[in-house]
Amino acid sequence: MLKERLRSDLTAAMKARDEVRVATLRMALTAVTTAETSGDTHHDLSDDDVLGVLSRETKKRRESAEAFDGAGRSELAERERAEEKVLAEYLPQPLSDDELAALVAAAIAETGADSPRQMGQVMKVVQPQVGQRADGKRVSTEVKRQLSEA
Repeated sequence: MLKERLRSDLTAAMKARDEVRVATLRMALTAVTTAETSGDTHHDLSDDDVLGVLSRETKKRRESAEAFDGAGRSELAERERAEEKVLAEYLPQPLSDDELAALVAAAIAETGADSPRQMGQVMKVVQPQVGQRADGKRVSTEVKRQLSEA
């Protein structure tokens, strides 16, 4: 399980005295535990659910780094990027632009969509295929681009 891998990697990072990795893995495990205990009852997360949590945390790091850069706080932005890099090791390989374009083109052909008004239909088909391998904003941008050209 992915959660167990995070725990064992945390132990290894503590032994290696890798401060950034320790802090990042602790934060990730805390986020997973929070997700498990949210709601009325405690429930163990599947690997896909843990990937979702890690994906959200990665996105937070990316957005924070951009905000820190905009505020002229480059040292904090670098820290956020380092944490993002650690989290990225646990995520599936992201889709390339060509792979994403091919998936979107196939979904457009499958749904028969021919205008941006039918974007929702295409997104319903593409999103399960993409999963955690591409950001939703990136997917919707590609769908809009291809539907606008149609």
